[in-house]
Amino acid sequence: MHGQLIDMVVAGVRQLTPRIREYVLASADGSPLPRGAPGAHVELHTHSDLSGPIVRHYSLVGGQGLADDRADHYRIAVQREDRRRGSAHIHDTFAPGTKLKVSRPRNNFPLDLRDRRSLLIAGGIGITPIYAMLRSLVRRGRPFEFVYAGRSLDQLAYAAEAMELAGAAGRLHFSGGPAAEHLDLAALLAAQSDDTTVYVCGPVPMIEAVHGAARTLGWPDARVRSERFTAGPAPDDASFAVELRRTGRTVEVGRDTSILDALTASGIDVLSDCRRGECGLCPLPVLEGGERISHRDSYLSDEERAAGDTLCICVSRLPGGTLVLDA
Repeated sequence: MHGQLIDMVVAGVRQLTPRIREYVLASADGSPLPRGAPGAHVELHTHSDLSGPIVRHYSLVGGQGLADDRADHYRIAVQREDRRRGSAHIHDTFAPGTKLKVSRPRNNFPLDLRDRRSLLIAGGIGITPIYAMLRSLVRRGRPFEFVYAGRSLDQLAYAAEAMELAGAAGRLHFSGGPAAEHLDLAALLAAQSDDTTVYVCGPVPMIEAVHGAARTLGWPDARVRSERFTAGPAPDDASFAVELRRTGRTVEVGRDTSILDALTASGIDVLSDCRRGECGLCPLPVLEGGERISHRDSYLSDEERAAGDTLCICVSRLPGGTLVLDA
């Protein structure tokens, strides 16, 4: 291990769908890995000759202690998005024996085992944390309902395994094809008992629709818990430099890396939590370059973005050149 990063190696690769592959990651020295509870994710650190450093966050599909998981392995699933160079690089270059570094698990989307009843909703690649939760609930004999939505069966990773686990408590919903229709989330939530907690992960529109349906029904916000993945880089993203004026350090930010991840990888401690531009913990004051910021958060107001004197370092960036921060 190097600091908080663990030396790991790709121990296995499995094609799950035409666009999704599962990667089994093993500790390089065979030692046990820090445990990751359902909903946890890890940061995967690798390097591209074309793009430079790449840092990506992936949910742990399994959890140590379950039947087919080992204490020295993590499992993740990566959906290829050609417009997002990180996932394409992983698909094109990762094979058994590939070396990389991985962070300890972090969990912004924990499953609360005190819930009386759980409704798990997954959309597309959002199955990854939901599948880990499903396995945990089944193992513990807790009551739940499981719904997995996507355009067609061949696009749904872990569909067969998840449905076998869920049994009569699970169902698939397909939104593609001539007779397709969207999942009726309002009806799904309205049918739940008052002691049900919802966990949803998937496309942003699905997550927002679940929260909207819950608000319409008068549910308290705490009854719906969600995770959305940080949007990948845009095709025209470029590398740029970040100068920390007070500390006198300059850090290069690759086109496939966030400012937050570049600073963290350089051993610079900064506050962060959601890594999606939502929580407001990571914004830093800007001294120079603010007029060129591409703001990609949902936390700052329009006025704050227009002022150009602060940015959320987990998602926002510059189209090249140098950004000077008061840090």
